Amino acid sequence: MLLCLDAGNTRLKYGLHDGDEWRARGALDHADSDTLERQLPARPERIVACNVAGETARQRIEALAAKLRIPLDWLSSSPIACGVSNGYDRPQQLGADRWAALIGARALHGDACVVVMAGTATTVDMLDARGHFLGGMILPGLALMRSALASNTADLPHASGHFRALATNTDDAIVSGVLHATLGAIERVRATRPPGLTCLLSGGAAVELAPHVTPPIRVVDNLVLEGLAQYGLGR
Repeated sequence: MLLCLDAGNTRLKYGLHDGDEWRARGALDHADSDTLERQLPARPERIVACNVAGETARQRIEALAAKLRIPLDWLSSSPIACGVSNGYDRPQQLGADRWAALIGARALHGDACVVVMAGTATTVDMLDARGHFLGGMILPGLALMRSALASNTADLPHASGHFRALATNTDDAIVSGVLHATLGAIERVRATRPPGLTCLLSGGAAVELAPHVTPPIRVVDNLVLEGLAQYGLGR
């Protein structure tokens, strides 16, 4: 049993993989990571993890591994792994979660695609047909954009409106503007390749984005966990 842990900016996502399929998946607040053992239907034999949540999250995962007395492997970005090659100027600088998502996308799709992770931040990355990561972009996530407008302007609210092509009230205008900005980033990356490129979309805000992304699109529950499983199982 392989326990995969994705320590993201907001939550700790986990998945227990038996080598063929997921036995359990879920998410916890970082402060509740010491309760993770009780969420699992079977005892893991090994942990593979990635962390973008800082030193405290790292220490909590290391404490969990010590408590369970099982090996812990950290996934960090490298020049090549699991059939994916890293085109970053400095491969080790690429975020471990983005690297894991690219590995997961390659395993699930096996062809050129745009990989979008919509969480606290949104990342839009390009994989070519050979599994080479060509590069990408990072922008604030949907909630972060809305919050920035509310926090840094005098008159704009914490918007809870609806998506409109042309909004006629302020709440809708904010929600629509944030979505249009993110969708525009996705389509600009797509425009660097021939038409018809599949978008693999994952992350907590995927449900907001998915209805508005130009097909073909494939929504994946957690690409980072998929990539961690591929790495941990040596595929």
